[in-house]
Amino acid sequence: MQGFVQVYTGDGKGKTTAALGLALRAAGAGLKVYLGQFIKNADYSELDILHRLVDVITVEQYGRGCFLLTEPGQEDIDAAQAGLATIGNAMASATFDLVIADEINVACVLGLLSEHDLLALITRRPPAVELVLTGRGAPAAVVARADLVTEMRPIKHYYDRGVLARKGIEG
Repeated sequence: MQGFVQVYTGDGKGKTTAALGLALRAAGAGLKVYLGQFIKNADYSELDILHRLVDVITVEQYGRGCFLLTEPGQEDIDAAQAGLATIGNAMASATFDLVIADEINVACVLGLLSEHDLLALITRRPPAVELVLTGRGAPAAVVARADLVTEMRPIKHYYDRGVLARKGIEG
C-alpha cells in the first residue's frame, strides 16, 4: 500500500483526536501503528485504552508532562530530539504501517525542533508508511510537502463560556 503524509493543524480542537481515530481505524484493519507524542508526558484518558491494544498500537511520549508555558530548556530540546530520532527509527523499522508524530508542529513552533527536522522526517519516510504530523502552527514548507492537510478552525467552543476540560472528552 502507498503511504502518504498527512498534516492536522490549526487552532481548533480535534487534531490529536483525528489522529487517534485514524490509529484505531488502521489497527482495526490489521495495520501496526506507532504514536509518538511530543511535549506530552501525562496520563490522558486515551492512553488507558491504547495500552490495551499494545499488539497493534505502540505509544511513547517525549516531554515533561505539560505544554510549555515558559521558554523551553535543554531538557525539553533533548526530549524532542530523542523523540524525533525514535519516530525516524519507527518509520525505518518496517514494523509500522502508520506513524503519528503528535504535537510535532508545536515542538517546531517552540523551537524544540526545526522546520528542517520536520522536512527531513518527511523525506526519510518509506513509501509504504503513512506519516501523520499534528499540532498547531504547521510550517508552510511542511504543509506544501504534505499530501493531505486538514486545518481545524475554531468557530464556537464551550471553553469560551468557562467550561473546563472534561475527563474522557478533552483529557
